[in-house]
Amino acid sequence: MFKTIFFFFSVGIEGTVTGEICFNTGMTGYQEIFTDPSYFGQIMTTTTAHIGNYGTTVKEVESDSVKISGLVCKKFSDVFSRDAADTSLQQYFEDHKIVAISDVDTRMLVRHIRDKGAMNAIISSEIFDVEVLKEKLSKVPSMEGLELSSKVCTKEPYFVGDENAEHKVAVLDLGVKKNILRCLAERGCYLKVFPMDASVEEMKAWNPDGFMLSNGPGDPSVMTRQIETVKQITEAGLPVFGICLGHQVLAISQGLSTSKMFNGHRGCNHPVINLETGKGEITSQNHGFVVDYASAEGNDNIVVTHKHLNDNTLAGLRMKDRNIFSVQYHPEASPGPHDSRYLFDNFIENIVKSKELVSA
Repeated sequence: MFKTIFFFFSVGIEGTVTGEICFNTGMTGYQEIFTDPSYFGQIMTTTTAHIGNYGTTVKEVESDSVKISGLVCKKFSDVFSRDAADTSLQQYFEDHKIVAISDVDTRMLVRHIRDKGAMNAIISSEIFDVEVLKEKLSKVPSMEGLELSSKVCTKEPYFVGDENAEHKVAVLDLGVKKNILRCLAERGCYLKVFPMDASVEEMKAWNPDGFMLSNGPGDPSVMTRQIETVKQITEAGLPVFGICLGHQVLAISQGLSTSKMFNGHRGCNHPVINLETGKGEITSQNHGFVVDYASAEGNDNIVVTHKHLNDNTLAGLRMKDRNIFSVQYHPEASPGPHDSRYLFDNFIENIVKSKELVSA
């Protein structure tokens, strides 16, 4: 098998890490990207030239730790110039035991990934024998067929928001980003975040007004228990909103199929069109799997609501007979534009309508 070798300088800590290599086209927001649970098991390549120049802060994390396997960048800054930052990215990586490398020709690397497709990689600042590295790399499993949500989701239920809030939302945690929870709490929701193995009975016992299916890492097609759980959630008669992996699991629960993408979508500048309003959105995206467009169009109870304008892949859907919808991208952004925040408002509107019907 053909291997491409890049040479570099070591930053972060010294070590050896493996994972599927990917790239993110965002110009800012590196800390939010590094702590996004959806990136678990991946080596991140940043396409912007400078990383670390504005430091890190505890206010800009999307989970409790760094989730990428390692970082590849062009220029890494040991110093930072932002007053609001708590520490340097170098110190942050040392604290979280992250291997990173710099002074790589990232434009060449990204072009290689675009041409050859998603692939596994190994980076090392301690092993210099290429044959040993190749041997280690050969043992790394493909992302296709991997269940990874269990590595990042909560093990115990927890609460977010004001317990006296107007609405109660049960969140199925497949690797949820904190900003999804913030966006719901800001809209008058009290949240109970459930582990991915929670049963529908457990969630319904809390008497929620709606369900959120979160983002997360890995291949959705192997999550058989969660697919069945989500199918039961859709039959509970309450509004449901799915994001990214939650969107994919929802689709599979309704008989649709998913597939591994050649490159994936990762960045905060992806154009999407809302097919129902005709409006365009610039969106934040992070996924390597996608719902099959033809399988959605062939389902009489599914409406395709959003489409990615770069490659015409499916970016959103809804069910005709229930208040259930989902999107492939990240309306909570963080990082990214706020063009799609209206989707949280739509979810709240569905909850209000549902409660009105019950009380009528």
